[in-house]
Amino acid sequence: MTVTTNPPPASGRPPLVTTPLLLRFVSIIGASTSLFLLLSVVPIYADSAGGGGSSAGLATGALMLTTVIGELAAPRLVSRFGYRVALAAGLFLLGAPALVLTLSGSMLWIVAVCLVRGLGFAVTIVAGGALTVSLIPPERRGEGLALVGIVSGVPSLVGLPLGVWLVEQVGYTPICVAGGLIALASIAAVPGLPDRELGVGHAVGVAAGLRTAALMRPVAVFTATALGAGIVVTFLPLAVPAASAEVVTAALFVQSAAAMAARWAAGRHGDRRDPSGLVLPGLLVCAAGMLLTAFTASPAAVLAGVALFGIGFGLMQNATLTLMYGRVPSAGHATVTALWNFAYDAGMGAGALAFGALAPHTGYPWAFALTAAVMLTASVPAWRDRTRPVPPTPAHPGPRLTT
Repeated sequence: MTVTTNPPPASGRPPLVTTPLLLRFVSIIGASTSLFLLLSVVPIYADSAGGGGSSAGLATGALMLTTVIGELAAPRLVSRFGYRVALAAGLFLLGAPALVLTLSGSMLWIVAVCLVRGLGFAVTIVAGGALTVSLIPPERRGEGLALVGIVSGVPSLVGLPLGVWLVEQVGYTPICVAGGLIALASIAAVPGLPDRELGVGHAVGVAAGLRTAALMRPVAVFTATALGAGIVVTFLPLAVPAASAEVVTAALFVQSAAAMAARWAAGRHGDRRDPSGLVLPGLLVCAAGMLLTAFTASPAAVLAGVALFGIGFGLMQNATLTLMYGRVPSAGHATVTALWNFAYDAGMGAGALAFGALAPHTGYPWAFALTAAVMLTASVPAWRDRTRPVPPTPAHPGPRLTT
């Protein structure tokens, strides 16, 4: 006899929140918290160890480099060992190195830790993301992935500003240890998850996607805005005067909150209208926010700038991903996931590295302003997407599954 505490509604739709999905939420929260709690802390630690602004960019760049590489290699690991082993391995590689990060202030040591954590994060993206989709009824996929996006977004909303604030209160080592233990503790939920094979959509090659203009236009625009995301989390704590440390904490919170709200609004818009209409406005709002952030001596300008950037970036996250999924058959969904995550992580890493090399020569204000100008170079593909309507699809995948 089967006992259910959540009977299907009268409409006959299957329940959305199940025990396996709740267990998956545990690993999502563990991985996201571990990542975002340390995402702005590690660059500050690298800078305080004597490496300067370029070392902060190198730390984030190293994390994103192995994330991008790992995203291309992880599907083979998942197909060979299954979801559970791959997800547990990813959580371990994300958490364990954080425990020993502060054993040395050597830049070589910091980069090595970031490289390993990037691989771990990549595996959690691939294994965890594919597993999550399998736990959501296809007829409720848009709603389910919106819920998953909120669950994965809350740790970024809290973790980014909390990490910067805690540095002033307790120092680096307790934060790094906490970030590591959170990821490791979430492994306990993995054995309760199903262990299915990766979907057949994986057979569609990434190379074919790279040759498809309808996919590469949103990829190019989203990459341009992801540059700014990597710069904000890495360099805002260094660019704002030390006397205004509380402004950085507030700004990182505002940026994450604005992105989450805009992403949700964009998803609701995309269910009713063509999401291509959001691409160009999202890009322009991102660039305007980055330009306003250039006034780093003004707390009001910084807060308004990151709020604008967060709104634009949230719009871009949902709109570009929705467009890409709507332009391929179901067999191409895995390719879309790979390309979109590549754009996200490569953009963040490249932005951090380039900004770190540029800022010592121009100063932070001019570096932010030049970043806004670089973003605007993506206006051409953004405009072309705006003028090429896409046939509506029954459902889209919603926010990014980052963990």
